[in-house]
Amino acid sequence: MLTPMTPRYSKKRQSALRRDVPSDQHPHAGHQHHGAAGAHADQRMAFGQPSGASESHTAHRGHGVDHTGHEVMFRNRFWVSLLLSIPVLLYSEMLQMWLGFSMPTFPGNQWVSPLFAIIVFAYGGLPFLRMAGPEIKNRRPGMMTLISLAITVAFVYSLGTLFMALGDSFFWELVTLIDVMLLGHWLEMRSVRQASGALGELAKLMPDTAERLNDDGSSAEVSVSALKTGDKVLVRPGASVPADGEILEGQSDVNEAMITGESKPVRKQPGDNVIGGTVNGDGSLRLRVTATGAETALAGIMRLVEQAEQSKSRTQLLADKAAAWLFYLAIGVAVLTLVGWTMAVGFDLAVLKRVVTVLVIACPHALGLAIPLVVAISTSLSAKNGILVRDRLALESARKLNTIIFDKTGTLTKGVQGVVDLAAVEGYDADNTLALTAAIEADSEHMIAKGIRQAATEKDLSLPKVTDFEAIKGHGVRANHKSKTVYVGGPNLLKKLEIDLPAKLARFADNAGEKGQAVVYLIEEEQPVAAFALADVIRPESKQAVKRLHDLDIEVAMLTGDSRAVAKAVAEELGIDTFFAEVLPDEKDQKVAELQQQGKTVAMVGDGVNDAPALTRADIGIAIGGGTDVAIESAGIILVQSNPLDVVKIIELSKASYGKMIQNLLWATGYNVIALPLAAGVLAPVGILLSPAVGALLMSLSTVIVAINAQLLRRIRFSGSQ
Repeated sequence: MLTPMTPRYSKKRQSALRRDVPSDQHPHAGHQHHGAAGAHADQRMAFGQPSGASESHTAHRGHGVDHTGHEVMFRNRFWVSLLLSIPVLLYSEMLQMWLGFSMPTFPGNQWVSPLFAIIVFAYGGLPFLRMAGPEIKNRRPGMMTLISLAITVAFVYSLGTLFMALGDSFFWELVTLIDVMLLGHWLEMRSVRQASGALGELAKLMPDTAERLNDDGSSAEVSVSALKTGDKVLVRPGASVPADGEILEGQSDVNEAMITGESKPVRKQPGDNVIGGTVNGDGSLRLRVTATGAETALAGIMRLVEQAEQSKSRTQLLADKAAAWLFYLAIGVAVLTLVGWTMAVGFDLAVLKRVVTVLVIACPHALGLAIPLVVAISTSLSAKNGILVRDRLALESARKLNTIIFDKTGTLTKGVQGVVDLAAVEGYDADNTLALTAAIEADSEHMIAKGIRQAATEKDLSLPKVTDFEAIKGHGVRANHKSKTVYVGGPNLLKKLEIDLPAKLARFADNAGEKGQAVVYLIEEEQPVAAFALADVIRPESKQAVKRLHDLDIEVAMLTGDSRAVAKAVAEELGIDTFFAEVLPDEKDQKVAELQQQGKTVAMVGDGVNDAPALTRADIGIAIGGGTDVAIESAGIILVQSNPLDVVKIIELSKASYGKMIQNLLWATGYNVIALPLAAGVLAPVGILLSPAVGALLMSLSTVIVAINAQLLRRIRFSGSQ
């Protein structure tokens, strides 16, 4: 691979996250639907706000559209309309008859219901009419058109009853319908705001002030917005990091849980990068600021999360189409009702009222909540689990994957050399030989030396004292230990010293060679006493990830430019089904295409520049978080923690969220399947006719069920969690 992996965000990764969304790909570009994330521009127009801002928007500039203002508006209009509806209900003759009560009479009391109903219509109902305007103008009827149709028909018909003998009015049904619609919109805005809480929580991570260090060593408290790149800041124990930066002095454990989803604090020391918004542990840190404000990695994450939250999925498009079809269905059923009842009993006022009833109860408000709420919750869940979704279609399509291709180096492996096996001759302890070898290699910067030292560190071995260290150019190193000369080196060192391997070490070397592993020997007084096999270290999560993908009936493949021997060894150790070895960078996308030509739905998981074509070619591209800019820009989904197990989470979340979307669509449209035929009078011969009031009750029940069902998605338990 061209780019070595890091366990957390690299500078390239951070710069990729900082990019702004292009204007032609802005989350709100071309939005037409009126679900949770869709109708905000129209809503601002309806409530007299400019389409580009809201009062609270400035509080979270990275947060995109703020739902709080709309939630408050709908809440206020609901309560006011509800209070104004009480006189309408109390002076409704039908309700008085049903409930057996009467109200005091006075001159003009017959105008109480009409006057208050008109106010409710103007205050609570008019905004829906305004929001329907763009739908009608674009000839794309949807949710607002359905609502507007219902309340307009009820309003006009009821006004007509005041001046013509049309029978009973719909005033009390009109106000209850508007009340239910306002309540539904209020609950929808509140639910989406709560579901989108991950963005709000991310925004809260950034502190308001920072302690900037002056040239003379003194410090001053300044606003975070006043920080500039290159400034030096002091981060005290327990404080939040004010901006992205590089540590100059100090060591501490930093909590990156809200960024990476990893609860274990990460040890940081001079030279390491820290991300703005993360929480410092018990050590003081002095940083040089590398990015501020909208340029920070945190702001980039928020943009990615928002972009995914606002983008449409195929199921959302299905919901939009359903709303349009329901509009035409309502019109069609109304016409059939008019024709059918006229042919059966002749046209009269009862037939007209039946037609009006059909149109009044035709709007399923739950349909506007069905998909957006699931989208918001699934996006929030993915962000909390270290999965950033750049393309909603990618997450939705993940449920159909049957083949996952992993790049080897830096994805299934760590991209660094490490000790994968060792052997010692009789009379020598394996751990002691490893400790001695690490001590001899203490001053070497060679990647193999680093791998040996890392192995000793992971075993918490105490290193013995060695002296007279000397490098033997092209062969290895030499030192003294307990008055004995010791060497560390590979096959070239054996040739130079004209030493033959003992049988045990010879077998060990042959076995390692078959796997494409490098072998280093520890030689004491010209006698080989231990051998160490080194290779690109496999991530501990990789084997578990492959197993769990197999449990989901998904085939696992691996791509690598390494030799066939190395690829075969890794594939066998991990249980991978298919591997492609010695693949040149420009051939990787061809391997993806080969699998697609076999009828397979393929995801590619990679991190490097040479993975970008394959990521683009695959049905779903998944970039691991420590990768390069190009890889990240080519992917629909980004794994923050570079953990292969998160691929399992993607598939499980995709299946769960899609299931909730379909369930919600069925609940939302099921209302109409039941209500419209009943309103049309299909069961009239047996005495069952659906009134607008009962229809509104069914509609509100459908909305509540959809909201609760979407919230149940939060209870998902990922098998990919460790």
